[in-house]
Amino acid sequence: MRKERGFTLIELLVVIAIIGLLSTLAVVALNNARQKSRDAKRIADVKQMQTALELYFNDNNGYPGPTSPTVLTGSIATNSVTYMAVVPTAPTPADGTACASSNAYTYQASGTGNSDYGLSFCLGATTGGVSAGVHTATPAGIR
Repeated sequence: MRKERGFTLIELLVVIAIIGLLSTLAVVALNNARQKSRDAKRIADVKQMQTALELYFNDNNGYPGPTSPTVLTGSIATNSVTYMAVVPTAPTPADGTACASSNAYTYQASGTGNSDYGLSFCLGATTGGVSAGVHTATPAGIR
């Protein structure tokens, strides 16, 4: 008599269960990595906007208006000089409960002759030493 070789039903079920468990762990890790990458992009965007605003200040002795909070869009430019051709938009979806209502970069010039500004943004988790929640970037740094 010849003995047939193959996998039993139990062996196949165990392998399928292990593959299902590993794929679930991979999806959870991927979602966490996506959230971290969105927060890292927010930090990078804000730092780029701060650099453009500082270049603008150096040339014009003041930051661009408006003096009321507004979502920063378009470009950062004056006369024939473009400091930032396209102002980035915050990545979606908003991460964290604090960011559900404020997932945009909000800008406001202040001070005498627009000598100061505030650039508000929100992080879903601690990123690069900046804690989760709503923050304001100023000429002095990120608060």
